[in-house]
This record gives sequence, C-alpha cells and structure tokens, in this order.
Amino acid sequence: MASKRLLKRDVNNVFGDIIEAAYIHQEANPEEDKAKTEAIVDEAIADFDELIVKINQKDVENKSQHFKAIEKELEAKAQKLIEKVNAL
Repeated sequence: MASKRLLKRDVNNVFGDIIEAAYIHQEANPEEDKAKTEAIVDEAIADFDELIVKINQKDVENKSQHFKAIEKELEAKAQKLIEKVNAL
C-alpha cells in the first residue's frame, strides 16, 4: 500500500514534470500559440487539485484500495497530458 505522503509526492512530481515540459516547449518555440501550452498547464493544475482532494478524504473504508484507485487515475491523467504535450 502506498502511503499518503508518498502518493502526494508522486502526484506533485508527475504534474510538476508535465508543467515543466509544457513551459520548456513554450520557451523553445516562442512563435507558436501560447494558449495551447497554457491550457495544458491549467488542466494539469486542475487534475492535481482533484487528486489531492481525493488523497485527503477522511471517510474512506478501505485505504489501500482507495490509494490504488488514485494511483491508476494519476497514471491515466498523466498519460493524457503527456500525449497533449507531445502533440504540440
């Protein structure tokens, strides 16, 4: 079972890396539309907030199962955002 602390760290690192990749692309390609990268960053921040709220839920019966579901959701959301960054 992943601990709450490690799960929060993973969420922070994953979305931080995605945001950093979006900004690196934006700096490397200043002539492209910045609205696309800003939309990806906004979506990453919204997904981050959503997952942190789920991690901090108090009324969970089976914490192990709850954290595993969050890990799978993190992986799915991160993959979707990475595909968007790669498509830029």
